[in-house]
Amino acid sequence: MIRHVVLFTWTEAATEEQKATVAAELRKLPGVIPQLRAYTVGADAGINQGNYEFAVVADFDSVDDYLVYRDHPQHQAVIAEHIRPIMAGRAAVQLNV
Repeated sequence: MIRHVVLFTWTEAATEEQKATVAAELRKLPGVIPQLRAYTVGADAGINQGNYEFAVVADFDSVDDYLVYRDHPQHQAVIAEHIRPIMAGRAAVQLNV
């Protein structure tokens, strides 16, 4: 199984509405990308200072399934239209679990 983890920080100009739209648009993806086995997105709980502000955790049966998600047009549209305009920082990793 492949686990994909992405962490984001947002620009200071990012609005709460924009952040909520990112989450809402990402949450639509399991309905259109059947290769997603598990999918969790959401804002940091605010417990520790210095954390990233938002996370995506996605599980796939195989590397090929991850690549379908990565390159899927709807996923790419969410990135281009909603994430990139407010993204200040990003970290990602794909794990064999």
